Amino acid sequence: MKKETFAFKTEVQQLLNLIVNSLYSNKEIFLRELISNASDAIDKLRFKAQTHPELLENDSDFRIKITPDGIKQTLEISDNGIGMTYEEVIENIGTIAKSGTAAFLEALSKQPSALTPELIGQFGVGFYSAFMVADKVTILTRSAGQTTATFWESNGDGSYTIEEATKPSRGTTITLYLKKREKDDIDFTDRWTIRRIVKQHSDFVSYPIVMDVEKEEPLPDNEIIKDKDGKPIGRTTRTVMVEETLNSMKAIWLKDKKDVTKEEYEEFYKHISHDWNAPLAHVHMKFEGTTEYSALLYIPSQMPFDLFGPERKHGIQLYCKRVFIMEDCEELMPEYFRFIKGVVDAPDLNLNISREILQQDRLVANIRKNLVKKLLELLEGMEKDTYEKFYAEFGPILKVGIHTDPDNRKRIAELARYKTTKSDGKWVSLKEYVANMKPDQKDIYFITGENLTTLMNSPHLERLKEKDYEVLLMIDPIDEWVVQSLNEYDGKPFKSAEKGDLDTETPDKGKVEEFNALFSAIKAHLEDKVKEVKASTHLKDSLSCLSGNPYDMSIFMERILKATGQKPPEIKRVLEINMDHPVMAKIKAIYDADRNDPLVKEYSQLLYDMAVIGEGGKIDNPSRFHRLVGGLLNEASLSAAGS
Repeated sequence: MKKETFAFKTEVQQLLNLIVNSLYSNKEIFLRELISNASDAIDKLRFKAQTHPELLENDSDFRIKITPDGIKQTLEISDNGIGMTYEEVIENIGTIAKSGTAAFLEALSKQPSALTPELIGQFGVGFYSAFMVADKVTILTRSAGQTTATFWESNGDGSYTIEEATKPSRGTTITLYLKKREKDDIDFTDRWTIRRIVKQHSDFVSYPIVMDVEKEEPLPDNEIIKDKDGKPIGRTTRTVMVEETLNSMKAIWLKDKKDVTKEEYEEFYKHISHDWNAPLAHVHMKFEGTTEYSALLYIPSQMPFDLFGPERKHGIQLYCKRVFIMEDCEELMPEYFRFIKGVVDAPDLNLNISREILQQDRLVANIRKNLVKKLLELLEGMEKDTYEKFYAEFGPILKVGIHTDPDNRKRIAELARYKTTKSDGKWVSLKEYVANMKPDQKDIYFITGENLTTLMNSPHLERLKEKDYEVLLMIDPIDEWVVQSLNEYDGKPFKSAEKGDLDTETPDKGKVEEFNALFSAIKAHLEDKVKEVKASTHLKDSLSCLSGNPYDMSIFMERILKATGQKPPEIKRVLEINMDHPVMAKIKAIYDADRNDPLVKEYSQLLYDMAVIGEGGKIDNPSRFHRLVGGLLNEASLSAAGS
């Protein structure tokens, strides 16, 4: 038969070394991870069997069996789920976790302390947790519908062997050859220990988790030895092995919420999410009427590491009468709620429903509408501190709904929060911003960019700060789309602080006329960079800044597009100059004395470079900038010394 030896991928080997050699305070988590994998395998088979019933092979009694052997010191976890082919074993075990492994290692490098359940659960590397307690792990698996099985074996030493094998039934059996126990180590072959672990961590698994246990039963009367008076002599019972179900298999979402404890809610969340952090909040609902469905949804307390990854998944599992239909049911949850985890059970759905039909199903659309409504109500009713914890993790994703969900745009806008020039680092809602507006203020001012400190000190805000106007500091890329979608809030239009003229002050016409010739000369020297040079309505102390027309793309949007590999259209911006700045008097004097003086060209470039630096950009010729600024400083010091 075919047999091969492979080396683990580099990241996987690093992961194995960490798991095997690191102290881990909760080693028992490995059993929960292997049980969850077995449950997933049965889910997949049930789903495929709806259209291919022959895959069941006349065995629909789904179960997960745990077999401990204290003499051999082995622990076996088997299921009759979908199983794996030879190629699938290589793909799913030899190179498991893909991007998750690298992310896990990065997170662990930032947390050099012992491995934690939170890290194991968060990054989906649960299979490898078996090597915390085992010197060797084997897998015997046969894919449903296949005749040939596959045997996989590894000591966690950098390689694994895989070969064709035989197995009478479909499914997967994982055998752990347990490490030699130290004095205080847990005995994972002890049945009481296994009962406790399953009850604590896997009680809500939808399939029976069974184990053979010893049980005393009465001996048949004809096997009991009796004395002459008919009284039993010796044993009257015998020990037999019976199969015991270890988990309750409670469909917690179908229970009345008053009958579910906080601990049960948290354990069920951990079961479906593989996240060992407690959820931030949950909503448990049951809808009754012409259509009925139940739902239990959770908001995680931390952002999943892969939320923005290309292979990210929605977290909703769809059931029909407790029968698993599909995971990752994105039809039930909009993109801006893709971090929500939970279960929806809709008895009226067709068990054989496909994704194409699901997208067009009116019941699904109704469920989605109600789920979104309940989630928005949950967020709206949160205590301030709790909501700010949520917003710090998921605010940027939530704001996607302002752009993509017109029906709920206003409600989501009410939930948006921003730091501002006057909030001292605290979150401010749009409602609070409008309430704090000055009596003469007509617009909601905002500025977009990558860094709060850069935005807070932007030259564009100088006149607004002088007027004591508050400005929203928008640092999330989605904010560019938010302001385009909202346009206004509570009758107050949004106005960019970096585009167009500000209605704060009108430049002195007489002074503008004095500078017009110089402005024209500066524009001529910067013809390839700017489309206009004019007196600034933004600046008070700074020398220059770049602004755009109200409908031009912002510099932040331009950077976003470049970062994603797109080529934004070439847009020349407006160079605004502070006519009251002392340097401008010097430049004007040079220009008035000799309009062809080469210094005018150099100072024109200096004005442009200073504007670029003021908005956090990079200039083309730093050495020229350094020389010109040095010259100005030198002249200023000489003038000061002479006076």
